[in-house]
Amino acid sequence: MITDITSPANAVFKSLKALTEKKGRREQGLFLAEGLRVCTEALETGHVPRYLIFAADAESHPLTQALIAAVTAQRGMAIRSTRDLLHRLTGKDNPGAVAAAYDIPDTSLSRVDRSTAPLWIVAENVRDPGNLGTMLRTCDATGAGGVILVDQCCDPFSLEAVRASMGALFTRAIAQTSGPDFFRWLREGLGEVIGATLDTSSIDYRAHRYTAPCFLLMGNEQAGLPVAYTAQCDALVKMPMKGTADSLNVAVATAVLLYEALGQLEPLA
Repeated sequence: MITDITSPANAVFKSLKALTEKKGRREQGLFLAEGLRVCTEALETGHVPRYLIFAADAESHPLTQALIAAVTAQRGMAIRSTRDLLHRLTGKDNPGAVAAAYDIPDTSLSRVDRSTAPLWIVAENVRDPGNLGTMLRTCDATGAGGVILVDQCCDPFSLEAVRASMGALFTRAIAQTSGPDFFRWLREGLGEVIGATLDTSSIDYRAHRYTAPCFLLMGNEQAGLPVAYTAQCDALVKMPMKGTADSLNVAVATAVLLYEALGQLEPLA
């Protein structure tokens, strides 16, 4: 069954709009994703939304039909609406054909299986959701297991982070913990942790021999990694800065390190 909603005053629409705020996500246990491609790829990996809102002019599209069928089969709510309401919901001037609300997964560190991937990212105090989403997207591209968020990171389930991840949020693991708890968990099993710093005592990132499972610890762009955390790293690496900038964007630096480590762990034939 499809429900029609054309007014922003509708109670269901208001509850979906509340998901654009962290408080609303926390209270409802749901997060928003947008776009026909992203929602279709999420469905292909087994993620069925609790709510699906779609523009009436996109209802006949085969991918929209597949999403509607999946949602109704799971007794979720399929909502026929307008592009204007999708714009109000997502804030995009050019809203996509669909948006959907999904259950927020369990992000306990104990759920991370380090044996499932050779590479992992540990993000410490990363505040920009665009950077975090891009880091997840690069994890997907390199086959990394996912991102472990340490301390006061931004919300990985914000619409901005989900948008920047381009669907990688549905395919990569996400964990949230504290720095001390991460290092305690790390030492309970196999794995090396490599910190990215500008410390003069660190080595060139290409000189280190990465071994799996490898955890790449990336810090806040302004503050860098806390001394207490660098002291617990197995190695510290840096990237040469030839110009006047003193550091790289954290998402760019993450991509460089991931591909260097990937190249060492999986050399070209």
